[in-house]
Amino acid sequence: MTAAWSHGVYTYVLFSIFPQAWLESHSRALGLFIDGKFVRSADRQTCNVTDSSGGPVCSTVCAVDEDASLSVSSGASGFKAWSALPCHLRAKTLLRLVSSLQRHGQCLSELCDLAQSPSSPSALVRLLQYYSGWAQLRDSLIPDWTPRGVVVVVVSDDCSLYSLMLKVLPALAMGNAVVAIPGMGTAPPVLLLAQLFVEAGLPAGVLNVVTGSVLSLGSKVAQNPHVSYVTYSGNKKDGEILCRATAGMGVPVSLSLSLGATCPFIIFESADIDSAVDGVIETAFKKNRECQWMLCVQESVWDSVVARLKVRMAGMKSVPLLAEGDRKLVDAAVQEAQQQGATLIQPCPPSSSGAAYPPTVLCGVAPSCTCVVTPSPGPLLPLLSFRSHGEGVTLGNHSPHGQAASLWTEDLTLALEAAKSLSVGAVWVNSHSVMDPSLPISGHKESGNCIDGGKEGLFQFLRPSSSPPLPRSSPASVDYSKFGTAASAAIIPEGSNSSSTPRSYLQYVGGKQCKSESGSSVCVLAPGGTVLAYCPDGGRKDVRNAVEAAIKVQPGWMKKSPVARAQSLFSLAETLELKRRDMAVSLHSQTGLSLEKADMEVELSIAQLCDWAARCDKERGGVPSVPQSGSALSIPEALGVVGVVLPDSSPLLSMVSLLAAAVAMGNAVIMMPSPKYPLPALEFIQVLQSSDLPGGVVSIITGGRDQLTQALANHSVIKAIWYWGSMEGCQFLQHTCASPLKSLWLHCQEKDGGRDWAQPHASLQEEMWRQAVQWKSVWIPTA
Repeated sequence: MTAAWSHGVYTYVLFSIFPQAWLESHSRALGLFIDGKFVRSADRQTCNVTDSSGGPVCSTVCAVDEDASLSVSSGASGFKAWSALPCHLRAKTLLRLVSSLQRHGQCLSELCDLAQSPSSPSALVRLLQYYSGWAQLRDSLIPDWTPRGVVVVVVSDDCSLYSLMLKVLPALAMGNAVVAIPGMGTAPPVLLLAQLFVEAGLPAGVLNVVTGSVLSLGSKVAQNPHVSYVTYSGNKKDGEILCRATAGMGVPVSLSLSLGATCPFIIFESADIDSAVDGVIETAFKKNRECQWMLCVQESVWDSVVARLKVRMAGMKSVPLLAEGDRKLVDAAVQEAQQQGATLIQPCPPSSSGAAYPPTVLCGVAPSCTCVVTPSPGPLLPLLSFRSHGEGVTLGNHSPHGQAASLWTEDLTLALEAAKSLSVGAVWVNSHSVMDPSLPISGHKESGNCIDGGKEGLFQFLRPSSSPPLPRSSPASVDYSKFGTAASAAIIPEGSNSSSTPRSYLQYVGGKQCKSESGSSVCVLAPGGTVLAYCPDGGRKDVRNAVEAAIKVQPGWMKKSPVARAQSLFSLAETLELKRRDMAVSLHSQTGLSLEKADMEVELSIAQLCDWAARCDKERGGVPSVPQSGSALSIPEALGVVGVVLPDSSPLLSMVSLLAAAVAMGNAVIMMPSPKYPLPALEFIQVLQSSDLPGGVVSIITGGRDQLTQALANHSVIKAIWYWGSMEGCQFLQHTCASPLKSLWLHCQEKDGGRDWAQPHASLQEEMWRQAVQWKSVWIPTA
């Protein structure tokens, strides 16, 4: 029996009903939860958790380095025991917790309310039930994948318990151990849940909870070599800090940045106006909400919406602000909007001071207004107008965030077309804030690079069984401001043999062969050291030109039918077959491979193109079952423009495999061939020119790896970077791509030994496909 239950059965019954009894059993001083029990050292500092009136609820421990190390060591031991269990035994443990949570649901709910982190026990029960099923079915439905190991889940102080458990539970279901670092408000309920987990039979060490400074603890825990993955949920500022603090540690970090995101609430003229306004009132002025809303109304129904808002808001009370300093931010935002011509709808004038503010609609603000782009905390709702349906979608996409959108219309065709066109991870039709773990939540744009929920969200906690664990490292001394700025190598290195006249190649940008913008070239050496050829020394301006060409053609390429994209890839395969001999000779002369092995690499490249062509119309998401009335869609979408820095190994096969994966899903791709072996990629340009692939979908730029990596990282339009290179390059990308946020797929050639591109493992193909897409959920209620 744990320390919290030391008062016997009486306390057990009491805390099933009253959170105060559970807090008193800990003397209102909660310790850390490590290795299946509460631990508390007398010399640790503490933080006070307060209720909405500022009264004390309890204190939590501020963990130090020793505690962080102990929690990960416990997690490593727990992982060995937990991952060794058969799937049905892990599922059985999670199902036992369902029963426990149902018994103690009232206590948990009241504890969340006390700590100002409201959460629904029924939603947590649904999470447990869903992921218990996946724990049971992992090996049968996700074969050839294995758990990562020790996973660190970090959430910011203003994040909900549901958001934290949306990461903890799938990690556990897949067989990982978890170190949870909750925010201030979520700490008490998470500690209670950790206790209930152990009582349900979870082995000691599988779930550890450490409290304190979220960002400091996150980076400290990530330094431990036993940690395999870090995932964060919360606000963008803290997410960026965590990414930069962990850069160079060799551990993947993913971000879900829902807090502070601006989400469009779009009312078309075909909407049920009364229901739409009811929805606005329900969601826009909550005290605890994980996103900010902007209301977009079609001009033809503007007056009707404004009139109904005035009526519905007339009796509303002021909303408490989350922090004392928020009042100044709210006052400043309202004042700026009024100076720009906005009018206000308020149920009552705001008091001259205080920690509460009346619900306020800012009518007629411009899309560029600060309250729209970077919203302040508090119950403020910007109201914007649009004329046509297309303009409404454009307005909805104006925000740099891409978390969710709510559409209101009785026209189903319009709803589906608008949902498809919005750059967000979730679209609610005639509804809002509907959540279910069976559907993926994928932040678009600045709202994250992580997928939570659904089968799709499980893969962040798994790795292909055929791939070894990622090697850990210590951060190198990298000057981020100077990375990639060094001059390229000399055109003809000293001592090289240039007796023959080498061929000069051109790069491929926007469907045309061209020289680099610098006009310079670098030499390519044969295995014996002779100068084999010259290739362009590309740089920032070449990347810019390639991106400009890509963004013109990628939307159209993405909208092409899967069958049309498949035909283009089959065309590439046919053209490569015709140039098979030339490509094999190029590989032989560049890499020193025998002609037989070079020909085999060309053959495998043709097979890859055909394989991805066949996949184009096979990977299309689905219609998962949800407990709510209505229907839901899960849709994979293209990322946009992807930058690929290619490996040295298998220069043709690796390039074709990655190109095909990205292009098959509707992306445009900018490829940087290996500086050591660029000629196969440059020879492949002839294949591209002879195919029917639209110009600009693929660009190939040669040059220094660091210089081109730096150019990719600093271009705001590029959505993802797939990188094979140095440890310093991986560290630079993790640090730089925190803002503007990009999806990263990083490989250190110096440590991971390189992927065996010739082995067609199904899990490796699955991994490439999942790196090439982002997900969108669409909810369509029927009642």
